[in-house]
Amino acid sequence: MLYKWESFRRRKLVKEDLKTFTSISLAILGFFLVFLCLPDTFSYSAKIMTSIITLGIILWSLEPIPMGLTGLIILLLMLIFKVADSSVIFSGFASPATFLIVAGMMLAIAVNETSLIRRLTYKILMRWGSHAKGLLGSIIVIQQIQAFFIPSTAVRTALMLPVSTMIIEVVNAKPGSNLRKMIMLGVAYGGVVSGTAVMTAAIGNILTVEILNRFADVNITYFQWFIYTLPLWLILIPSIWILLLKVFPLPKEQQYFPMIENEMKERLEELGPVNKKEINCLVILILIVGLWLTEPLHGMHPSIPASLGVVLMTLPKIGVASWEPVIQINYNTVLLLSVTLSMGYAFVDSGAADTISDYLSVNWFMDIIQDPLLAVFIVIVMAQLFHKMISNVSTAVVVLVPIIISVAQNAGIDPLAIGFATGLTCVFGFMLVVESMSNILAHSSGMITQKDFLKPGLYATIITIIATVVVASTWWRWIGLV
Repeated sequence: MLYKWESFRRRKLVKEDLKTFTSISLAILGFFLVFLCLPDTFSYSAKIMTSIITLGIILWSLEPIPMGLTGLIILLLMLIFKVADSSVIFSGFASPATFLIVAGMMLAIAVNETSLIRRLTYKILMRWGSHAKGLLGSIIVIQQIQAFFIPSTAVRTALMLPVSTMIIEVVNAKPGSNLRKMIMLGVAYGGVVSGTAVMTAAIGNILTVEILNRFADVNITYFQWFIYTLPLWLILIPSIWILLLKVFPLPKEQQYFPMIENEMKERLEELGPVNKKEINCLVILILIVGLWLTEPLHGMHPSIPASLGVVLMTLPKIGVASWEPVIQINYNTVLLLSVTLSMGYAFVDSGAADTISDYLSVNWFMDIIQDPLLAVFIVIVMAQLFHKMISNVSTAVVVLVPIIISVAQNAGIDPLAIGFATGLTCVFGFMLVVESMSNILAHSSGMITQKDFLKPGLYATIITIIATVVVASTWWRWIGLV
């Protein structure tokens, strides 16, 4: 028996080693193929930079090594091949966007040190979770509320997963059942949609703002992002809710769960009455969001209120968490964000973005994008297709948005609308597990498969495209965005 187990373990290790070797070999092959096949219109630096991005895309998609390690490899390759000045290559680490993400992750840990989010979750589920419609709606809406206070999709989804798993056990949702799929996809898609209207709620949003500011000299504040996207957000929340209810219909006996109310009551009793830490936490969070919303008045970059929040959350007496756990953030994410920003800057600095945009700047395409609405529709479809090929949201944004900005400048049109629409669309990933962190985390629970994402994901993608075009043709036109 021991021999069989050892043999099985060895075969598994060999299989994993083979997969890792194959993935890395494909990435290296992709690097050389792109370098050798690109035409001479690309400069040497542009060829190398495009090849490095190709290598990174393959490694990030197949993940034979940790994502942070891939980021470090990309950073070293950019420095070794001197695709841009070293100050440009390292500039991603000094970006305010990086500090915003770091502060956001620290805030999420501090908030999680209190019972505030759990209490809110239990109260909402106790009120509306006893019916299938209310349960799914609660799972989706809770993450939308969290988006204002927790600037990390991964953290919001991670907070919902234990609750969702507990619900699945309480209601006895069988493996493969529509109820289980509905709940877990509610977690995944709720996480995706939660990054729509709150600028700090998704890394893709922050990167879009940063790139538009750097390459198009366009500054989008937290408040402006919220105003631009609010109607789209209000359309997508009920649309995703209705979609999942329709795709995963439930028999009558699986539509009512009176036991959830009792379970939530017990959980709330375990938490006890609202304490001083929770009150302090809520006051600090309201202060941070207030400063974000009033950015046009005081001019502070969102990273400053976020950093102030971290200080207040960890100060003695008024704070809600000690310093040591708050600094235990995921440095894979920090490295990934910083490197992808640097990669975007180097991509433009090397001339690769301009060269690719020149290929797109043919007369018929230039004529089409003169129509603002048609231009928005085209970049939305392009971004969706590009995101399917490049699963990493950060990479999709830092590669595609600079190209779109360059194309807009070649066409002589304002890059704001199409650059904004491109970056926003890259956040919406529903069909493939690898398209968003919320999908990955929901899938990692083992309760749903990639197959479960395909049908609802296709419908959700179509809904998102239509909804964005509708908002662009009405709301964005009324407020002067297009």
